[in-house]
Amino acid sequence: MTNIKVIIPAFNEADSIANVIKEIPKNVSEIIVVNNNSTDDTALNARDAGATVLTENRMGYGYACLMGINYISKQSKTPDIIVFMDGDYSDYPEELSKVVKPIVENDVDFVIGARTKALREEGSMTPQQVFGNALATTLMKWFFGASFTDLGPFRAIKYSKLLELEMEDKTYGWTVEMQLKVLKKGFTYTEVPVRYKKRIGISKVSGTVKGTIFAGIKILGWIFKYSLK
Repeated sequence: MTNIKVIIPAFNEADSIANVIKEIPKNVSEIIVVNNNSTDDTALNARDAGATVLTENRMGYGYACLMGINYISKQSKTPDIIVFMDGDYSDYPEELSKVVKPIVENDVDFVIGARTKALREEGSMTPQQVFGNALATTLMKWFFGASFTDLGPFRAIKYSKLLELEMEDKTYGWTVEMQLKVLKKGFTYTEVPVRYKKRIGISKVSGTVKGTIFAGIKILGWIFKYSLK
């Protein structure tokens, strides 16, 4: 049986995190919620819903993901697949089976859950998110011949391949760093279309001007950095 673990970075997701955890398929061996300096009941609600809860007080999506990876690395039993998803209930957790399917059945290394327009709830992605995704994936196509269409946070990767990536970004550049390193390493990858709905609460990135600007800078910085290597 395939050993799948889920990492969910969470900052002030008390109203949504239990819904996310409860709708993740039961064949997942562990759900790890990394409480990223929340000031609400995110940790309590996640624990009550059955998740392992870790604490990372350094603010940043990448910091939270790295904390989850570090926790898994110390376990005696190595997982086969790591799935990342957000804690805001914008993804459909039950679609995890669809996202991991190319890895389980076709031995693909990395899968993005692509938030295609046809499957997105209207208003679920801000105009700046849509533009940023289009710009970043177009640049990756030009520079690296990539076929990505999204930087979606709902993604799955073989654990062994994740370790090879030696991820380092601590904040907004985590998703694009992963995709660029997959390209550079020559790993196999694919996208599967997933549904996407309006999140519960306000986005910490696209919901603020500061977040949007800093995310854009980090994403473009990673792309140009790798284009020069």
